[in-house]
Amino acid sequence: MKRTILSLFAMGMLIACLTGITSAGTVVIKGSTTVLPIAQAAAEDFMKANPGVSISVSGGGSGNGMKALIDGSTDIADSSRFIKDKEVKMAVENNRFPVPHRVALDCVVPVVHPDNPLRNITIDQLKGIYSGKIRNWKEVGGKDKKIVVVSRDTSSGTYEVWESKVLGGEKVLPEAMLQASNGAVAQVVSKNPYAIGYLGIGYVNAELKALTVNGVVASPVTALTGSFPVSRELFMFTNGWPTGDTLSFLNYVVSPEGQKLVQREGFVPIYAIE
Repeated sequence: MKRTILSLFAMGMLIACLTGITSAGTVVIKGSTTVLPIAQAAAEDFMKANPGVSISVSGGGSGNGMKALIDGSTDIADSSRFIKDKEVKMAVENNRFPVPHRVALDCVVPVVHPDNPLRNITIDQLKGIYSGKIRNWKEVGGKDKKIVVVSRDTSSGTYEVWESKVLGGEKVLPEAMLQASNGAVAQVVSKNPYAIGYLGIGYVNAELKALTVNGVVASPVTALTGSFPVSRELFMFTNGWPTGDTLSFLNYVVSPEGQKLVQREGFVPIYAIE
C-alpha cells in the first residue's frame, strides 16, 4: 500500500507544481478528530507568526477528510489511519495524488469510569466485549453489571484502527453507542460507571481511567516502540507535494517547535525532542 503511494509522489509533485494546491494565503484542513487538536493548535501558532495566512480547521473523521481531499475541497486531510486502496483509486481517477505526511504517534487507549475496579484488559477480552461475546463486567474481573459499549462511528480512522487491531475484522456489536468524536466518547464514559470506550492518548483526562492492555501502559515510549498493542501513526495528507503556505504549515508541524506542540497536546512526537 505504502509503495503505491510512494510511486505517486513524483507524479503528484509535478501536478502540484503545475496547478498549485491552495489559494494564496488560505489553507483548508479537514478530517480526523484525533488529529484535530494538533491541527488547531498548530494553525493558531502558525497564523500568529504569519498574519497574512488564514487556516480553516474542522473535524468530521478521517474518512470525511479523505473524501474532501479527493473532491478537492480541502488542502490537507487529517487522518488517524493510512489511506485505503480504494481511496487511492478514487483519488487517481479524480486526477489527485495523495501524499502522506506523518505528524505524530498515538496509542488508542481503552478507557473506563474511574470507579471501575478494572486496571488491565487483554486484547482477547476487548475483542469479546466489542463483538458482544462478553456482556458483563464480572467476566473480566469487574462488578456484576452489564457492560455499556461505546465506540466510534465507521467514518472514524480510530474506529478502523480498533476494528483491525482489536476486532480482527469483526464488527462492533449493533447495540454499541456510536460517537462522532474522541471528545464525545470521553464525555459518555466519564458519566457512566459501567461504560467502556477507546480514544487517542491525547484525550485521556482525570475523569477517565486508562486501562493497560496485555499489561502494557499507553505512553510515549510504548507508542514510539510500537509495544502498546493498539499504537498507530497520525497523518496529514496533501494532493501531490505541497507548495506555498501549505508546505510552510506542514514544515512547521514536523519542526521541533511543532513537535513540542504535538507533545503539549498529549500526543507523541515523531522523533525525540529536547
